[in-house]
Amino acid sequence: MDPVTELGRRAREIRSWRRLSLRAAAELSGISYSYLGQIERGERPVNSRRVLEALARTLRVSPTELTGKPYAPLDPASNAAHAAMTAVEDAISGWWVGEVPDSPRRPWSAVLADVDRLNKVLRPRAAYLEQAELLPRLIRDLLVSAAEPTTRDAALRGLIGAYKSVTYVAFDLGFRGLPALAMERMRQAAEELGDPVEIADVAWRRAQIISGGNRSRQYQLAVGIADDDEIPPHLRGMAHLTAALAAAAQGDADTAQGRLTEAAELAAHIDTDDKPWTKTDFNRTNVDVWRVSIGVELGHGAKVAEIAAAMRPLETLPVAHRQAQFWLDYGRGLLAERKHRERGLAALLKAEKLAPEKVRNNVFAREAVTDLLGWARRDAGGRELRYLAWQMGVAPIGLTSG
Repeated sequence: MDPVTELGRRAREIRSWRRLSLRAAAELSGISYSYLGQIERGERPVNSRRVLEALARTLRVSPTELTGKPYAPLDPASNAAHAAMTAVEDAISGWWVGEVPDSPRRPWSAVLADVDRLNKVLRPRAAYLEQAELLPRLIRDLLVSAAEPTTRDAALRGLIGAYKSVTYVAFDLGFRGLPALAMERMRQAAEELGDPVEIADVAWRRAQIISGGNRSRQYQLAVGIADDDEIPPHLRGMAHLTAALAAAAQGDADTAQGRLTEAAELAAHIDTDDKPWTKTDFNRTNVDVWRVSIGVELGHGAKVAEIAAAMRPLETLPVAHRQAQFWLDYGRGLLAERKHRERGLAALLKAEKLAPEKVRNNVFAREAVTDLLGWARRDAGGRELRYLAWQMGVAPIGLTSG
């Protein structure tokens, strides 16, 4: 018996609760009756934001209600990461920027060392547990330091980075409400600092995290940044990429491709072979990483291999979680065709090795792995697949041994 995905089970339960027939739900979602039936039975995965969000709109729930996030932790590290998020939320909700916690002041050199470790080590490799354990104390330390004239500006910049980490950890783990709250704290810190570049950076990141809740608003906010010539080109480029993904998730391929082209032109201008420019990870390689993601979203499937073949080495993007995103989406694209399944699984395994917590908490990776379990055999690939499925918590009883 094929394993049924959590998403398929939830879709069926909510549809029944809403007293919607399978045919009516499919028509309202803009997908075929047979495809929705296959999703509910676990015979086919949900492999795009467009389908996930269309189902959520039809069933009148948040997409996270269908995905089941936050996923139950399966090992001591993920359990500790989830538990640590309570203290993170307390630090975010307990103090606004400008308020000073009643905490002893640590030496600034020690605080700054933690900021560097967060920004240069933990966030780039999506180390959720270590970020979650560090952030509560670091946020309080930075708020204390921001009240001192000699460390004010550096502490505010540190707070922006700390709140950024909260935003993305909470977003990936599925803690609803917390990313938006952390983003608001980022905005407060940027405005207190008075740096227009930091303010613009917060603005496009706000667009980025809106995602499935309101794609049209995401697109609107991203375009507002992308089309503002007063904003630095690297931020405009990232906003073009966000707008492209928002358009793709709404099924608008032409607009998505147009925004990708705009981003590529900016990247070609500021990132040259003799002087690579990697601020905010915006370079030609990252544009191609997004191009693969958007190609998968638009249903290009294994054709994304053509994009990958023309890319510069991923090492030109020295951020593990962005490399992991490439392998994740590249693998999903290959998995669209049966003949590429082994290569697709190999790509997912590469992604999981680079950023395990990020991949294990990605709904589309979980959907893909659950789908793969339906044809797994007890060969080398099957053992690797069952291990990955076990790590994600999607392996049913009887498929984890061997």
